[in-house]
Amino acid sequence: MRTFLIPLLLVALLVGCGTNTSDAPDSPAKVESEETHIDIPFRSDGTLTMSRDGETYRTIAIEIADNDSTRERGLMQRDGLPEDSGMLFIFDNESEQGFWMANTRIALDLIFVRSDGSVQSISKYIQPMRTETVPSQGPAQYVLEVEAGYTDSVGLIEGDVVEWVRTLDQ
Repeated sequence: MRTFLIPLLLVALLVGCGTNTSDAPDSPAKVESEETHIDIPFRSDGTLTMSRDGETYRTIAIEIADNDSTRERGLMQRDGLPEDSGMLFIFDNESEQGFWMANTRIALDLIFVRSDGSVQSISKYIQPMRTETVPSQGPAQYVLEVEAGYTDSVGLIEGDVVEWVRTLDQ
């Protein structure tokens, strides 16, 4: 009986791996894929400065996520960020934070910031589509997401200070 099942399973596997017609112009699979791939453009809501010992060393454009809807969406469905930009998540209170990367197509660095603006912790090179939670390793009121490697490229470290300003017309 076993010797009969193995060839039968192999045939079923080969048939299941048959020709893919999703490259055909009118293929439902191709249409669905194009319709569900949405790239949301970056919206500059303000600027954020990074400083150490009172000296500013970098200023970036930020998109602000300050309500449940924008915080939940975050950088989902984005293919990238403009140079020197990021998304700032603002929470009502300083507390332990946890982030995950489901539906996020770009690798990120997560910068967890205390209510006084000092960097609590940094989680680097978080892979896209990760479903495990990335914890803040301490209380944070703000979280800045930038493309993976950005914190290393600018030299941001724990204890540095970030300050942000919202653009007035938002």
